[in-house]
Amino acid sequence: MAETPEQVHPEAHRPPVIEPGHSFSSVTDQISSIVLTHRTPAGWWLGFALVFSIAMMLFYSVAYLVVVGVGIWGINAPVGWGFAIINFVWWIGIGHAGTLISAILLLLRQEWRTSINRFAEAMTLFAVAQAGIFPLIHLGRPWLGYWLFPYPNTMAVWPQFRSPLMWDVFAVATYATVSALFWFIGLIPDLATLRDRSENRAARIIYGMLAMGWRGSARHWHRYETAYLLLAGLATPLVLSVHTVVSFDFAISIVPGWHSTIFPPYFVAGAIYAGFAMVLLIAIPLRWAYGLEDFITMRHLQNMCKILLATGMIVFYGYLMEAFFGWYSGSIYEWYMTKNRAVGPYAPLYWALIFCNGVAPQVFWSARARSSIAVQFIVAIIVSIGMWLERFIIVVTSLHRDFLPSSWGMYTPTQWDWMTLIGTLGFFTTLLFLFIRVLPMISIFEMRTILPGAAVRAKEEPA
Repeated sequence: MAETPEQVHPEAHRPPVIEPGHSFSSVTDQISSIVLTHRTPAGWWLGFALVFSIAMMLFYSVAYLVVVGVGIWGINAPVGWGFAIINFVWWIGIGHAGTLISAILLLLRQEWRTSINRFAEAMTLFAVAQAGIFPLIHLGRPWLGYWLFPYPNTMAVWPQFRSPLMWDVFAVATYATVSALFWFIGLIPDLATLRDRSENRAARIIYGMLAMGWRGSARHWHRYETAYLLLAGLATPLVLSVHTVVSFDFAISIVPGWHSTIFPPYFVAGAIYAGFAMVLLIAIPLRWAYGLEDFITMRHLQNMCKILLATGMIVFYGYLMEAFFGWYSGSIYEWYMTKNRAVGPYAPLYWALIFCNGVAPQVFWSARARSSIAVQFIVAIIVSIGMWLERFIIVVTSLHRDFLPSSWGMYTPTQWDWMTLIGTLGFFTTLLFLFIRVLPMISIFEMRTILPGAAVRAKEEPA
C-alpha cells in the first residue's frame, strides 16, 4: 500500500508551522481563493502595470542592441566583460535559494520550508530566465547563440569543450531543466485542486490538462513521492555544481584576482546568500499583501535571517582570504590587485561591498532584529545590492588594470547598461506577478499534511 502524503512527511519537533485553528478546508480556501477570485484586485493591476513598464526598458534596450551592436555598452579594451557578465552571475546566484529550499530541505525533512518553497522555486526559474538573457546578448550576434551547443552542422565546427564558458552552457541548461521539472511535479496536486474548485470552464480545462489526470489515489501519491524525491536528489548536487562551474569562468584564467582556488565554495556561499535575501524580499510583501501571516510566520523569516547570517560570514571569510592570499602568493600582480581594490579608483564600491555583505547582516545576532520585519527587509535589500557590487568588483577591478600600465583603463557603464539591468528587474517581477495570479504561491497539499501534527502539538503544549 502506497504511503499517503500525511505518512510521507514526519512531524517536526519544532512549534507548529501554522495555527492549529486551521482546518483542511480553510487552508485550501485561503490559498486557492487568491488564484480563483473572480476579480483581480486593483492593487495587483497597479503593481503589474508598474513592473511591466519597467520590463519594457529591457525589451527596448535589447532591440536597440541588436540593431546597433554591443558598442552601446561601456565595455572597452581592458574591460571586455562588463554588465552582461556581472548581471549573469548575479541572477544565477539569486536562483540558488529556491533549489536549496525545495530540494535540500526536503531531503532533510525540514517542515519550515513548506510555506516558502513554492514561490522560491518560481523565483529560481524566473532568475535563471533573466540570467540566460545576458550571455546571448553578450555574443553580439544573439541569433547565432545555438552555435554554443554541440550538434552536427555543415561547418564542421564544434564548441571548445575545454572552455569553462562551454561548461556554463550545459550547467545552466541542466539547472533550468531540473528546476522546472521539480517545480511542475510539485504543482500537480494543487493544479488538480484548482481544476476541481474553479467555476470557469476554460480554467477547469487548462488546470485539468496541467494536472495530467491527477485523482489523488494511493498509486498517484506513490508515484508522485518517488518522482519528487528523485528530482530532489538530482537537484541537490546542482546547488553546488552550477555556481561552481560559473566560478570556473574566472578561476580557470590566469588573470590576477580571478585565478583562485577559493572561488568555487566562495561563489556557492554567495549564491545562497543572495538567493535567501531575494526570498525575504519576496516573502515579506506577499505576506503583507495577501494576509498570509498564518502560513509565512515569523519562524520562517527568522530561519532565513539565520541562514543569511551564516552564509554572510562565509562570504566575509572569503573576502579576508582573498586579501590574505593576494599577499601570501608573493606575486606582485596579485598583491597590487588586492591593494588596488582597497585604495584604487573603485575603492568606494569595494568598501560599500564590505559593509553590505560583511557588516550589515551582523545585526541578525540580535533576536530583536530578527523579529523586526522592517530590519529584515532593509538588510535583505542591502545584501542584494552588496552581492551585485561583489560581482562588479570581481569582474571590473581584475580587468581594468592589466599587466602593462599601457593597457590600463576605466570602465563606466552607459545608460544602456543600466536600462538592461533595471529592465531585467522589471521582467523578473512581472513574471512573479503573473505567477501569483494564476498558480498557488504556497503548496496547498503540503500545508494540509502538517495540520494533524500541528493540532496534536497544540494540545500537548501548556497554555
